Amino acid sequence: MTESQYITHQTIVVAGATGHLGTLIVKELLARHAHVKALVRKDTPLSKTAPLEKAGAMVIPVDYQNTVTLTEALRDAQCVISALSGLREVIVDMQSDLLKAALNAGVPRFIPSDYCIDYQKLPNGSNRNLDLRREFAVIIDNTPIHTTSILNGMFTDLLKDQAPLILPKLKRVIYWGDADQPMDFTTIANTAAFTAAAALDSQAPRFLRIAGEVATIRDLQRAASRAYGKEFGLWRIGGLGFLATMIRIMRTIAPAREEVFPPWQGMQYLHNMLSGLPKLEPLDNARYPEIKWTTVREVLG
Repeated sequence: MTESQYITHQTIVVAGATGHLGTLIVKELLARHAHVKALVRKDTPLSKTAPLEKAGAMVIPVDYQNTVTLTEALRDAQCVISALSGLREVIVDMQSDLLKAALNAGVPRFIPSDYCIDYQKLPNGSNRNLDLRREFAVIIDNTPIHTTSILNGMFTDLLKDQAPLILPKLKRVIYWGDADQPMDFTTIANTAAFTAAAALDSQAPRFLRIAGEVATIRDLQRAASRAYGKEFGLWRIGGLGFLATMIRIMRTIAPAREEVFPPWQGMQYLHNMLSGLPKLEPLDNARYPEIKWTTVREVLG
């Protein structure tokens, strides 16, 4: 990237700054000498805001439904980054409030809270959380603001304890479908670093696609075997049709509609990835060469 693209000392706003990803984005921006405004909800405890202030960010408590004060908070910013997490009231409604304020304040660029597989390639109804991101994409694409979405596949960190693929106690990697289907994995830290660089890149395109590692189920098996020092086997539960049936059953018996990541939501994400439909192509890893990509093996330990 040329020097004219990457300009430091810009003012960047981060919404959702107290979350894991948001906090890392703030730190990456500060490391790149940006001026950071960290938006937090008014009831956010001091224990979450104090570390941001200590790091050098300007913490601004906001009411997202108060357009006047939210617009003022975004004044003079070159880019708004959303790291907000939630369901419709957050991804569609709250981000729309943030977008309206950004437009009112004359902010030229916006990075929405996508950070996922390529939802453009998936049919409606295949993933609730991605349906919401696609809905907001339609809204923002009907405005003049310069938008950049970061697509990073699955957070590699989830393989350590949350995504039910690698089972250390059983020494198995479980899966559905094809064990040779390539999938995209990127750590939260790498995603934060790339997002910060993109926020300072005036020529960043509408979509940027990254993967810390492109890995198949067999690659995960090899990585787990090396990380844990014992041979892992593969356990095919069934085809993708069987996984879809499991998802329907889980949504019926444990709907948890108000939870952002109920078990069936994670299963939807796995189904999407294992289908190959949302594979990220082409990858933009080389756009910011200072970023060192973390592999699955490194995450597993």
